[in-house]
Formats: sequence, structure tokens, C-alpha cells
Amino acid sequence: MSDTRDPGDAWVTAADGNSYWGRFGAAGLLLHDPGRGVLLQHRADWSHHGGTWGIPGGARHEHEDAVTAAVRESNEEAGVPLDGVLPRYRHVLDRGGWTYATIVADAVQPFEPVIADAESHALEWVPLDRVEEYPLHPGFAASWPLLRPLLTAPPAIVVDAANVIGSVPDGWWKDRRGAAERLRDRILALGGAPVAPGLVGLSEAALPGIDAAYPEWVVVTEGVARDVESAGDVRVVGAPELGDDTIVAETRALVERGLRVSVVTADEELRTRVEAIGAAATRGPKKLLKRLPA
Repeated sequence: MSDTRDPGDAWVTAADGNSYWGRFGAAGLLLHDPGRGVLLQHRADWSHHGGTWGIPGGARHEHEDAVTAAVRESNEEAGVPLDGVLPRYRHVLDRGGWTYATIVADAVQPFEPVIADAESHALEWVPLDRVEEYPLHPGFAASWPLLRPLLTAPPAIVVDAANVIGSVPDGWWKDRRGAAERLRDRILALGGAPVAPGLVGLSEAALPGIDAAYPEWVVVTEGVARDVESAGDVRVVGAPELGDDTIVAETRALVERGLRVSVVTADEELRTRVEAIGAAATRGPKKLLKRLPA
């Protein structure tokens, strides 16, 4: 009989001397539905820390990124739709030679979890304020106080397109609309890839282990570039009059939705205005440009 197990399905000993499941590390999905809470898994008795409650997840395949692994494992264990997950943050626990990545994500379509293998006693949507009433997996219990605030504050980045474009003397003044389109396309080229948490105002000191954010993008254009169209997941908003006023309005709307908003601009007056209405951070154009594909 052939062995159909993936090469990643194996125990490894990390630098801390303990054994962990997943030759290439492991990943789990902390999935949040605003109306129902988070999806928890009651682990089978035979599993590691059996009988406790945690999140769906498991060993990563070789060359598999953390989001793909977390969603795949959750689909296999709990019937989570492969296209029903919107990543927001990534938290990594590093044991030295072995890592566990928690993907904090939103459920973007309603579904009922289904026990799809022998690894679960039960699956439940648990309201946030009731999670600590459950006998939690020790690793999840330790990370829950850190991760919970992120569930209700997904990241967003509002880009002052005119300011960012004007920060690089590359001839943008010859074709302002084309320059705005190129900026939009560079952001689009990220293809859902994460950005450094510092870009959305998260620090390692404040939230250790958070190494990536998956923001909602809003690009505000003005003047001859104000009719540039949105593309993919990049929403472009043309300012009918002053670009700064539209940036403030978009920031306020995102803050009121509960998002953690960072505004990319070098305009000091604009920074003061958006911070006054709740922007979590402001960042200069170079911090954004150096993270974008050429």
C-alpha cells in the first residue's frame, strides 16, 4: 500500500527541545464572523492536547504559504469555503526551526461548519466574550488576548495619490493620469500579498509576533487623474474638488466601520486632520513605494 501522507506530516524537534507537528511548520485559521463570533474546534481526544478547544489548522506542505495552508486545513477539517476567507493579519510563533502561523481573517460568506474528518469532536461559532469560558488549547489560550483586538479592527490604507506620485521626480507631471494608473497598478500587483505591520501602525513591541497585515486599499486621486478607475481589490476614489477633503472623508468612513486606518501622505496638515478623526497611523510616501513592485 502506498503512503499518501504529505511529507510535511511529521513530528519535528525545535530548538526549544519540544516536539511539534509539521515538518515545514504549521498554520491555523482564526476566522471571525461579526454576527456569530469565531470558529472554534473541539479537538479529538487522541490529538495533541485532545479535548481542548482551538482553531482549525495543521501541518504546512512544502513551499506552501501560511494563508494557503490555514485555509486548506480549515476546509479539510471544518468545511470552510476556500473562497470564503479574507485574511487580515498574520501572527507567527517561532520555536526555533518550527513556526506556527495564525491567520486572522474575516468570513466573507455565511456557512455552517461541518466535521469533515476525525480530528474534531465539535465545531462551533463562539461569541468573542465567551471564548475564555471554554477549556482552550494552551497555545491558543496564550495568544487569544493578543489576537482578539485584531478581529474587530481590520487594516486599511488610504493613499494620497497626488502626494505619493509627486514624491518621485520621474516625469509624472507630463502625464498625471498615467502616473496615477501606474501607482494603482503597482498596488494591485501585490496580488493580496501582505505588507509589513509598520505600514498600518503596528509595532513588534506592542503586538509581538504580528509580522504581516492584509489591508483594504483606497487610492484617492484628484485633478486630471480623478477619473482613474478602480481595479481588482484597489478602490480608486476621485476627489470632486480638494483631494485632502476626500481623503479625510474616506478615512472617517473607514474608521466608523471599525477599521484600523493608515494614511500615506507627506502633507503635515493632512496628517493632523486624519489623526484627529481616528487614523491609527500616517506614513510617508517612501515607506509605501519601497514595498511596492517596481
